[in-house]
Amino acid sequence: MRTTRLPAALLAAACATAAVAVGAGATVGAPSAHAADPGGQVFTIADPRITESSGLAASRQHPGVHWTHNDSDDGPYVYAIDSQGRTVATVTLRGVEPRDVEAISLGPDGRLYVGDLGDNLGGKWPEVWIYAFAEPAELHDQAVDVTRYKVRYEDGPRDAEALMVHPVTGRAYIASKKQGGGALYQGPEKLSPTGVNTFRRIADAPWTTDGAFSPDGTRLVLRGYFSATLYRWKDGMPGDPSPLSVPFQRQGESVTFTSDGRALLYGTEGKDSPVWRAPLDDAQLPDTVEPLRSATPAPSDSSGPAAPASGAAAPPSTAAGDGPPASTGDKALGVAFLAAIAIAVLGLRRKKRGG
Repeated sequence: MRTTRLPAALLAAACATAAVAVGAGATVGAPSAHAADPGGQVFTIADPRITESSGLAASRQHPGVHWTHNDSDDGPYVYAIDSQGRTVATVTLRGVEPRDVEAISLGPDGRLYVGDLGDNLGGKWPEVWIYAFAEPAELHDQAVDVTRYKVRYEDGPRDAEALMVHPVTGRAYIASKKQGGGALYQGPEKLSPTGVNTFRRIADAPWTTDGAFSPDGTRLVLRGYFSATLYRWKDGMPGDPSPLSVPFQRQGESVTFTSDGRALLYGTEGKDSPVWRAPLDDAQLPDTVEPLRSATPAPSDSSGPAAPASGAAAPPSTAAGDGPPASTGDKALGVAFLAAIAIAVLGLRRKKRGG
């Protein structure tokens, strides 16, 4: 199934409302503690096959590489993207006919978990699936065998676009996508390839298009089209929510932590889609990450310019429809922008397509 895009007029109205709020005197949030690390666009996904990038996962075996996929109408493919936005490997999942792939996450067992979770009709499918396969040790086009896990929710079918596998416990979590707020669901302690894996509701969640755990598992981020929230993760539950800065993107669909845990990468659907890096403030950093102000700066490389990696920012893009991260502002900006979001969300419609 394919997602109907936000109507251009509604999206423009959302941006215009935010602009009016700023022009009317709404202050932007306090400057980041990392003024020397403003973030920005790090790469553009250039592969013409990837027009609906709906998930991101930072590789552990291959520094600077991220895994992504289309969300529908593509086939059983996962793509490895390097720090310049080039596709360096296409992985074909054997024996899989995806319906609506929406998320990807890397587990502590070294496997990539792909969430075939989308339900654009909001409850048509009695079950959805998670596919898991070992992250390839070598980056080249290849076909892999997968383990398929059948998933149901304790309170019935629903639409979801976020799958997060905890990097320490290996437990899988799903955040549902629902107008007015969804929920966070916890899978069994260990997924079973036979029978049904029932996911149980453990907390409320905002409108969510993707989510990710920090590398040490002490933070969880959930993002929507225009907003994101960071949670402190403790004893298997989210707590202490903190609003985050997000870039203005055409259809913000993906998020992941950088491999060092210091920043978030935000992706969007669309052709030549840009991926933006947003550094975290000291107070938002995962527990095992030292504040930048106390860290020793890395020596500069005098050998010449290098391609931006997942931990380094590139100059901001000026492409239409995308812009630099917008800092969370005061109530005036927040209320105005949320009102615009509500208008845009109410305009969102789904198309029914044969599966």
